Amino acid sequence: MQDSNKIDQRDRWQAELKLDYQLKGNKTFLAKKSQKGPLTVQRPFYPEGGICHNYILHPPGGVVGGDELQIQLKANRGAHSLITTPGATKFYRSKADLESQQTQTISVDSNAIVEWLPQQNIFFSGARSRLNTVIDIQEGGKFIGWEMHCFGRPANQEGFDEGAIKSCSQIIINNELRLVEQLNTEGNSLSQSSCGLRNHSMQASLMAAPFSEAHKEKLEQLLQDYPYKDLIGLTLVDEILVIRVLGDRVEPIFDIFISLWSTLRSEWLQLSACPPRIWDT
Repeated sequence: MQDSNKIDQRDRWQAELKLDYQLKGNKTFLAKKSQKGPLTVQRPFYPEGGICHNYILHPPGGVVGGDELQIQLKANRGAHSLITTPGATKFYRSKADLESQQTQTISVDSNAIVEWLPQQNIFFSGARSRLNTVIDIQEGGKFIGWEMHCFGRPANQEGFDEGAIKSCSQIIINNELRLVEQLNTEGNSLSQSSCGLRNHSMQASLMAAPFSEAHKEKLEQLLQDYPYKDLIGLTLVDEILVIRVLGDRVEPIFDIFISLWSTLRSEWLQLSACPPRIWDT
């Protein structure tokens, strides 16, 4: 008979993906790629000329207790990359003594741009996960990114009644820590809290940095037309724009985020919006 501990260890994924983007001429290339385990990236797309679009893939399709996923991304001087995923990342029920971990480190060099636009995380009831994201922006670099968290499966009338999620995002600008954003919940403590999700199942944040007051007005005007104005808020502190949204369905949140991202591209990056084709599938 096989040892069950050995089977459990074998079935846990230890995955690592390192992506290094460089500008050559007027085009950004994925100059270096290193991967271990079931994390990979599709070949680059260039739907708008020199900007490199990439889709990160996790073939197992879900994350369970004991899995460790690490993503390291660097955009070197002048490079511009847009990263997304083809679908939601699902965090499944874990044993009480096992926790999954996902670590993301994004480095934006001088005059480089990173657009980090993954689709939503879905935490099944019973999931135990720790997520850490560090965004390091150097002088002249720019970052736009979002994260969308769904606690439970509201479409199936399933809440997040068991488990624990710990999420921490940090933004560093010019070697100075400017923002630490944390989200923690034990079971449904966050979703039922009046200062948390207020009985909603989804929380999402869009961030852009370093940002200024000069570009904020257009975004505020756009939010005035959002049908759920009482569930969305915009702040700008220490050159970091943060827009937070609550809800129960991903589609309205995704739609408003795409509108905000399109405006940011137009007003801040002086670029037309070019949504990845995978978002339409």
